[in-house]
Amino acid sequence: MEYEAVKYVEGFVENIIFRNEDNGYTVFDITYNGEEVTCVGVLSYISAGEFIAAQGEFVKHPVYYMQFKIKSYEFRAPDDAKSVKRYLSSGAIKGIGEKMAENIVNKFGDDTFRIMEEEPERLAEIKGISIKKAMDIAAQLMDKRDVRRAMMFMQEFGISMKLANKIYTKYGQNIYTILKENPYRLADDIDGIGFKIADEIAAKAGIKVDSAFRIKSGIFYVLCQAAGQGHVYLPLDELESYVKSLLLIEFDNMESYIMDLAVDKKVVVKQSGDRKLVYAAIYYYMETSVARKLCDLDISYSCNDEEMEESIEKIEQRLNIELDEIQKEAVKKTVQNGLVVITGGPGTGKTTTINTIIRYFQMEGLDIRLAEPTGRAAKRMSETCGMEAQTIHRLLEISGGPQEDSNGSSFATNFDRNEENPLETDAIIVDEMSMVDISIMNSLLKAVAVGTRLILVGDTDQLPSVGAGNVLKDIIASGCFPVVRLEKIFRQAAESEIVINAHKINKGEPVVLNKYSKDFLFVRRETPDEIIAAICTLVKKKLPDYVGAGINEIQILTPSKKSATGSLRLNKIMQEYLNPPQAGKQEKVYGEVTFREGDKVMQIKNNYQTEWEKKSKYGVTYDAGSGVFNGDTGIITEINTFMEQMTVKFDDERIVKYDFKQLEELELAYAITVHKSQGSEYPAVVIPMYPGPRMLMNKNLLYTAVTRARKCVCMVGNENCFHQMAQNESEQRRYSSLDERIKEIYELDNAV
Repeated sequence: MEYEAVKYVEGFVENIIFRNEDNGYTVFDITYNGEEVTCVGVLSYISAGEFIAAQGEFVKHPVYYMQFKIKSYEFRAPDDAKSVKRYLSSGAIKGIGEKMAENIVNKFGDDTFRIMEEEPERLAEIKGISIKKAMDIAAQLMDKRDVRRAMMFMQEFGISMKLANKIYTKYGQNIYTILKENPYRLADDIDGIGFKIADEIAAKAGIKVDSAFRIKSGIFYVLCQAAGQGHVYLPLDELESYVKSLLLIEFDNMESYIMDLAVDKKVVVKQSGDRKLVYAAIYYYMETSVARKLCDLDISYSCNDEEMEESIEKIEQRLNIELDEIQKEAVKKTVQNGLVVITGGPGTGKTTTINTIIRYFQMEGLDIRLAEPTGRAAKRMSETCGMEAQTIHRLLEISGGPQEDSNGSSFATNFDRNEENPLETDAIIVDEMSMVDISIMNSLLKAVAVGTRLILVGDTDQLPSVGAGNVLKDIIASGCFPVVRLEKIFRQAAESEIVINAHKINKGEPVVLNKYSKDFLFVRRETPDEIIAAICTLVKKKLPDYVGAGINEIQILTPSKKSATGSLRLNKIMQEYLNPPQAGKQEKVYGEVTFREGDKVMQIKNNYQTEWEKKSKYGVTYDAGSGVFNGDTGIITEINTFMEQMTVKFDDERIVKYDFKQLEELELAYAITVHKSQGSEYPAVVIPMYPGPRMLMNKNLLYTAVTRARKCVCMVGNENCFHQMAQNESEQRRYSSLDERIKEIYELDNAV
């Protein structure tokens, strides 16, 4: 074949080699003039057995040789007996094999395709085809035609193939009306389509900028965005300001639009003093549900004080420890109450207290479960407590992806443990409660039966949860449940400058940086480049031997992502320094990131379907499951370009194979933000000290970063930057109201 001269090919689709469902890019084979031709292009819809006519040109691929690059194309219905027979024999229509295809064509000849579309009942004239089957064949033909038409229609609005498939699956033939009249329904009904995508589609559909559909969709979008920043609700005046800023229009009657949304059960409006508070309905009902369950769990048990003292004394002797009075009080309260909160900073004996509670319950013959928000935290708790701790997700037994609410929006996660199938245990201890948001707390409490003791442990001074809500602080602020505050810093911890200075930071006391310390170090550098150069030396040459840990166990924590010393820039530099390119070391470029075998990476979104396994040193799988979560870190062990897969071994020994199209879920993790480090502990942390946005550079964030270090914290940069952070108490106000919901229910219960 003279490739340069060929500008047109046609033929039956023999085989689809590859298809990207996001953008429709497809590689497939056809037979043209007796030769197999590989075609590439962006196609709205295609399946094996179809006849395609395409214009374009041949291009030379460095690996796969000559390919026909499609510029324009059309699908043609088979118009003669031979073509129809080939089409039907391809498997394009389910239920028709080669023999039946031959029988159909022998009966109807060149008129076969018209008969199938216009008079399908006549197919029943053929032996082996019932009227039902005949109508099913006709329906399949019609569906293929309708799908293709719909896909090409949605292409006009700039909708990707992946989203187009979701949209068509949801709406079918109603898609034409919806896109022309109210595209904002897509943002409500379909996961992956937010307001901004719907707004772009609406603009192309000619929807007016002051349309009621647009304004109501904008309101709901702002509330959902606020939830992403930790808010459960927004005051009406702030909500109105944000919506107008988003839509870039002025409009009146904000309250009437909100009332419409309330009637549709999308929002809830509550009066608080002279302000109206507007909730996305799902979050209001989550807070109410959590409050109700917490009050139900708040049961008192009669216990003999002397017997409790004796039991505690036995445990002290067995563990060779000595509890102070507040720790003993914490243990007693967990015995006497169905719900207890234990809070305290580093070095105040939370782990010792937890261990004592575990041993006490075990002595009483009670079953106890331990839970943490993250895999790394669960692993650490297992080591310190001598029994298995699980992530909350694993404790609740994930059964799949997010559930949909009544509007089709994904909010909650599907767990096998719930009201109908509660956890079968006597007590549950949940650590690192500051990380738990209202959604996961709601799921957890659904699975805790009344009569099960629930002990919540955490440090209220750490950064709040990434998700919506302020669960731990609100539970304490309600004043309705037993709370034990551990404040004494124990002798061993008091010898640690990390612990001492963490408490000083928290209390607003001055921290001296120029004295010698074995575990709290400050390296003075001024410019970003000087800071990063010093960090490179510390991570690779100084700290590993100093703290007895591997390079990948030392974690750089930075306040921000995009600054001169942010995680994005640091990761690129650290990768080249710690894991440079090497012959035989495979790489995969994805967007602006190069992934390399040996790289340290982090999962940056929850994926409940991703499968994992754990293997013995002999390669035998001994455990398997699904679910990889935001914040999980691991090492790339293999990049297989042929299989288009990347293998990551996580810190807790889980092995996950990622398809290349999943790599958006991963990022390099030599440096991570402080927010991403919550719930984790590292042998050593390195923190760049360089000015950044005031809202980020605050005391709360500095305290959290310092308390992530187990053996050594090393700050590199400007002293003034450190002192400014330590003195900056401004942190973004979180709008949450779990404490109010608890008080409402508590008062009602006690009024009866």
